[in-house]
Amino acid sequence: MKKIISAGIILISTQAFSQVIIGDDTGTAINKTSVLLEFAAGQNKGLILPYVRTLPASPAEGTIVLDASAPTAARVKYYNGTWVDLSGQDANVGEEMDDQPTTAEITGAKAVIGASTSTADGVLVLESTTKAMVLPTVTDVSLIPDPSPGMMVYVNKADAKRLAVFNGSQWSFWAP
Repeated sequence: MKKIISAGIILISTQAFSQVIIGDDTGTAINKTSVLLEFAAGQNKGLILPYVRTLPASPAEGTIVLDASAPTAARVKYYNGTWVDLSGQDANVGEEMDDQPTTAEITGAKAVIGASTSTADGVLVLESTTKAMVLPTVTDVSLIPDPSPGMMVYVNKADAKRLAVFNGSQWSFWAP
């Protein structure tokens, strides 16, 4: 029942404001006009990327996935015209892949935030020319109790602000 109510709230939020704020009881969509999707800070949780057994052949630029086409050499990748490795190292996600669905997905099934439709092929599509997604923010990845392969967070730590991705074995960090 909670899942149905949560899904309804997200659906209503996306239709009314074209914004979704998850886990933040202090902000409102009205005063966060540059945000499409935001997660509360300080929760020591991250965003889990989709695991793919085959990299999409022609994804939209900005697509980010956990490439598990070789489960013993999994890597977080993003697409900017070509696939770019964000991990820099292999991870064995064989056990985690056993828990992933193997049935064919429903063609065209996706959640779109920021627009009523999208031609981009993705599970979650954020469509906007003026708004962004704010990643879950943590002060240190070591405080995340059990990171999952494909987890992505923003580390907001003095002198160490950076994007962090977990490929199932190790964290990789990207600093500006």
